[in-house]
Amino acid sequence: MGVSGKTLHDMVTGLADVTCDAVRDYTAFGVRGTRFGYHWPRTETVGLKQTLSEQAALVAERPDVFEVQFTAGGFGWVVVRLTDIDEGELAELVYEAWRLSAPPELVQRHPFVPVGSVVH
Repeated sequence: MGVSGKTLHDMVTGLADVTCDAVRDYTAFGVRGTRFGYHWPRTETVGLKQTLSEQAALVAERPDVFEVQFTAGGFGWVVVRLTDIDEGELAELVYEAWRLSAPPELVQRHPFVPVGSVVH
């Protein structure tokens, strides 16, 4: 279990129209001008946009893996400890964060593909 920063970066950049803006302590991820995540390599964590209900459920279910980051604009951001999550679950959370930020037509053209699935 655990996901490396490189694997996280590959997940994020595999999504459509993603921008990655690196600054001193973190990298911010966005899609068409809207932020959906932040990676902090030093702490091996990622902050991801989620719905308020998903934020609450994740933190309540596994507080050792997830913590509340903040809420804004009707969304709940969660901090995820990369060392304590598996690749498949993180891929779903990254996609959901992207989906909540991307325009609907972009989401329609790029549905979620589970880790390990064969795309034809």
